Amino acid sequence: MSIETGALPVSVQGLIREVEEKLTGRPKLARMFGKCYANTLTTTLKRQADGSVFVITGDIPAMWLRDSAAQVRPYLILAKEDQELAAMIEGVVKKQIQYILHDPYANAFNETADGRGHQSDDTVMTPWIWERKYEIDSLCYPIQLAYLLWNTTGVTSHLDENFRKACYSILELWRTEQNHDEKSSYRFQRFDCPASDTLPNEGKGTPSAPTGMTWSGFRPSDDACEYGYLIPSNLFAIVILDYMATIAVEILKDEELAKQAASLRSDIQTGTIKHATIEHPKHGTMYAYETDGLGGYNLMDDANVPSLLSLPYLGCCDINDPVYLNTRKFVLSEENPYYYSGTAAKGIGSPHTPEGYIWHISLAMQALTSQNKEEIEHLLNVLESTDAGTDFLHEGFHKDNPAEYTREWFSWANSLFSELILTYLGYSVPSSMNAR
Repeated sequence: MSIETGALPVSVQGLIREVEEKLTGRPKLARMFGKCYANTLTTTLKRQADGSVFVITGDIPAMWLRDSAAQVRPYLILAKEDQELAAMIEGVVKKQIQYILHDPYANAFNETADGRGHQSDDTVMTPWIWERKYEIDSLCYPIQLAYLLWNTTGVTSHLDENFRKACYSILELWRTEQNHDEKSSYRFQRFDCPASDTLPNEGKGTPSAPTGMTWSGFRPSDDACEYGYLIPSNLFAIVILDYMATIAVEILKDEELAKQAASLRSDIQTGTIKHATIEHPKHGTMYAYETDGLGGYNLMDDANVPSLLSLPYLGCCDINDPVYLNTRKFVLSEENPYYYSGTAAKGIGSPHTPEGYIWHISLAMQALTSQNKEEIEHLLNVLESTDAGTDFLHEGFHKDNPAEYTREWFSWANSLFSELILTYLGYSVPSSMNAR
């Protein structure tokens, strides 16, 4: 499945050649970049009759709102000069907006209304929906991609009436989920599955109290939240609401939308200031991963983005922010229950994969948020040596044996690796870290 049956766009071929020349002394890393950068274009995209673009994650034939945005974001670097790539990214945004308007609580969708996916889940399913695990970041990523496309290329045709409607839908949902226990009708149960695949309390989730933040049923790993206020996703929502307000003022000329986005942003920010940090006996003031507004805190980090490690990359804080630096020390230590050290690598994994499995996404993110050249070089060496001879990156791999891995074909990991290589070589890659 590909956006075109012919060769890669000339601009993509040219950039791959440039990178290969700059990495002359590292032929395998250069080869990996070429294959990973082409991967999303050549294997995961399908243009629809209406001009929108459907994006599979790789080995799962469904479109995740989060993954699809991350998969195509590395092509923004070329989109200003390449109208074909700009149109492709615009098509992805339009498809994402269509899905949000269909059901803003769903995280993954089918290409057609064929009823594929998890239709037996106890929630409000339709034939268009592959999975209906509600995750805050599923609504953040399409707004981020839409903003970055405009910010990078000047293209505004995707910021249309459907986009306006989707923004209002997101605001309404996030307002409702500020008081999930009393105001939300969202429920999710899956049966005969691990506990991480379903919500307790008859699908309502663990109890929570209003904080100003907005509730999430699931993490970006698609695993259930232990506590409903997922802090990295709330911090990302603050950034996205700023983007939404900017688009409302400058493009949509909608003062009411800008006002509502700014108001909700203020509420969530106030909530994070009051509830998102804890005093750690070793690391000082740092971010927790989740809280419930009732005094419960979950201290961990997950490989999937949004993560605590990724906060500067997402534009949530400065890379030198003291609270972030304290948090980073925690998440990159064995005090984080999902940080693993082995003979092949050390890094962050996820309860979504077996114990002892490190994620390539977390290693790339660690490098993207590092200011230490030795650390970055080390991580590039680790990424190069843990591909199991495939020239592609995977989901998780065993800390002692990279030949044991999950997901042969995982486009998000390949795209993030591509961003890392481009950033490492000095290219200005559009992202929330440098968007403003």
